[in-house]
Amino acid sequence: MSDTGAQPATTPSRPIVLVVDDSPLVHRLLKARLRDEPVDLRHATSGSEALEFIYANDVATVLLDLGMPGMDGFEVLRDLGEKEATTHIPIIVLSGQQESQDKVMAFGLGAMDYITKPFDLSELRARMRSALRIHRLVRMLNERAQLDGLTGLWNRSHLDERMDQLISSAERSDRPFSVALFDLDHFKSINDNYGHPAGDAALQGAAELISGAVRNADVACRYGGEEFAVLMPETTPDKAQALCDRIRESIAERHWPSHPDRKITVSIGVCGSEGATGLAPEHWLAQADAALYRAKEGGRNRVVVTKVGKDGPKLAAAS
Repeated sequence: MSDTGAQPATTPSRPIVLVVDDSPLVHRLLKARLRDEPVDLRHATSGSEALEFIYANDVATVLLDLGMPGMDGFEVLRDLGEKEATTHIPIIVLSGQQESQDKVMAFGLGAMDYITKPFDLSELRARMRSALRIHRLVRMLNERAQLDGLTGLWNRSHLDERMDQLISSAERSDRPFSVALFDLDHFKSINDNYGHPAGDAALQGAAELISGAVRNADVACRYGGEEFAVLMPETTPDKAQALCDRIRESIAERHWPSHPDRKITVSIGVCGSEGATGLAPEHWLAQADAALYRAKEGGRNRVVVTKVGKDGPKLAAAS
């Protein structure tokens, strides 16, 4: 693909700014003039190419031409504005169209800013920096809204969002994936016998042990009440079971100052695969929940694993 073609990005240390224009001259100009900006500048030459790139990558700002053949800029704006995952991306229109009706339509479809060609590069830099600041602030607010206030882990809303993304990625690439559900055993008795502050301390302590054991690529969440969940990309069922056993043991061995005479244990259900399965995200959680139920029915303080594949679920050995 040529230099102006949109390329999939790895997770960048700098925010991605995507230039969408059918003119190679515009791409060469912006590449030269924005080379000193702390951004990862990417390029697309059509609306369809831009959408494909945006939906596959974490784009911080889009510099968008309106008058492109095929799918024009208005269609790109409309498509991005209709999807929750992209409606927050700041879009700066760079257009040779100066009619007020075009500006009104662009703003109505969600554009943050509108600059007419030929544009002043200093002004473009200033407006791009402003868009990046807005994107950074919106992201911070969204992340805070997806954190559990008591434990500091991600909440159920974030779990649902990331579950869809990670399973889709694992299915496309035929890679391993596992999900685990954790339930603190007899948690109600902690609240009843020692008070809710002791129960809160138990939840916080368990969350600390879980988050300290998982990898950066894993997603640890508070699932609800005394339940937690961990999403584990690139993790086979056997490796997920080993990790969960370590967490189970660390929780069982922990000393709790609010109730030193009472240990806390956890039951864990795992659903994992070696590769693509064809299962929808809700079926993964259902299988993990069924494994968790078997762990509790089997005496608690144990891990039960269900392995799934294209031929359906298979119960693995408990630990």
